[in-house]
Amino acid sequence: MARLSKNPRQGVFSAAAASKNVGRQLGAAARRVRESQDLTLTDVASSAGISAGMLSRLETGHVTPSLETLVALAGALGVRPALLLQQVGGDEEVAQRVPAGQGLEVVRRGTRRGHTYHLLAAQRGPRKSFEPFLVTLTDKSEVFPGFQHPGTEFIYLLAGSLTYRHGSHSYPLEAGDSLSFRGDVPHGPETLDKVPIRMLSIIIYDDET
Repeated sequence: MARLSKNPRQGVFSAAAASKNVGRQLGAAARRVRESQDLTLTDVASSAGISAGMLSRLETGHVTPSLETLVALAGALGVRPALLLQQVGGDEEVAQRVPAGQGLEVVRRGTRRGHTYHLLAAQRGPRKSFEPFLVTLTDKSEVFPGFQHPGTEFIYLLAGSLTYRHGSHSYPLEAGDSLSFRGDVPHGPETLDKVPIRMLSIIIYDDET
């Protein structure tokens, strides 16, 4: 039978290692949400009331945030603190199941008035290979900016209809239609023709991203 260690320092080291691991996972989750919204370190740090340097250290796992900092950071990112904590713990190799309506809700820069983007999977680690979003668009009057990001994007229209702009071209899309394109070319909805619109948007990043 294994003997329990009587060395109190071992427990201290184990607790410190666990805290560092939690800090690293929280930081990675915060960074994924920030980058999904095209926000800079300065944008988020200013809103959260911390320095950009501190936020950088937090995202890289060098600092474990206090509860107050975590709440402020979640507010700056437009998500609930619990949604950042959901990314902590567990085996990185297991599948991620997201029940209906429980995807991580994020706010993409330039959108407003009830349009929602739910992140359906969040990869752990220093790099991401893809990001799947369930997008709901409800306001026909909104004017969208031109989104740009690395990699390739694939969208599949589930309901409604819209005209989607990519570069100088416009594409009418009905439910069941799909469109794939380079993400570094300005793109986005041009007109929302029949709302509500629901579409699956998957961004696939290049190896060097």
